[in-house]
Amino acid sequence: MNAWAAASPCPSPPSVPRGAVARSPRGTVLRRYAALAAAVSRAMAAGGRIAEPQALQRHARAVLDGLGIGLEAAGPLRVPGTVTGTLVVANHTSWLDVVALLAVEPVPLIAKREVAAWPVVGGLARRTGTWFIDREALRELPCVVRDLAARLRDGETVAVFPQATTWCTAPGGPFRRATFQAALDAGAPVRPVAVDFTREGRSSTAAAYVGDDTFASSLRRVAATDALGARVRVCAPLWPYGHDRRSLAAAAHGAVSASCAGSTGSRAHESFRAREPGMLGSR
Repeated sequence: MNAWAAASPCPSPPSVPRGAVARSPRGTVLRRYAALAAAVSRAMAAGGRIAEPQALQRHARAVLDGLGIGLEAAGPLRVPGTVTGTLVVANHTSWLDVVALLAVEPVPLIAKREVAAWPVVGGLARRTGTWFIDREALRELPCVVRDLAARLRDGETVAVFPQATTWCTAPGGPFRRATFQAALDAGAPVRPVAVDFTREGRSSTAAAYVGDDTFASSLRRVAATDALGARVRVCAPLWPYGHDRRSLAAAAHGAVSASCAGSTGSRAHESFRAREPGMLGSR
């Protein structure tokens, strides 16, 4: 662990006050496990076809459905009508963030290398062309930024979690600045995205995956939580002109924070239903 490693003050595993979460009956939990296993099996059986954006989106939604997680989404992630790709930046709460983003619009991600080995998520992420990096290898960071800028110039949309660690609930801590330099270098728009997990309209810690929490314990907690929902709010794009990476990162985090605190009717959001046909591409 280096001195620049990201840290979150959240308890590990996340604490949920007694009575704050309605727990599902055992039979419901077992059915969710079975539905999740079936969804993952179908995704793996699809072979190379799962790499098709619409298929990947369908399988990601099946994972959420299997776990009994509702999806409230706004999109698209990619900013339409641009020559470059879009840098999508989202807050980070859970391994389910990846699934929720894929359920809205499958795009390649930059993720820590451990994600590749995660059950469910690792397989789905690999099929988007996810770029797995060692986040503690600081010497590699300039190469990552340079390669990301090249991808954006080539028209590829890429999603990142610039907090570099998970937090109990949205919006979490500040966005780290490094990946925003790639947007500046490429002249690419930044799309802030707020991902929150809710129950009965209020933020819930049930999906949080922090510290020493294990995937198995997190999965048990999610499967046992009644009426859990994933809310993905897509904010208006930020353009790099007139910014440096510090101000661009701060503006993106501010947009995510306002989105998490505001209503779904805010003008900062774009309608998911209004997405143009064919916008599910991975670029």
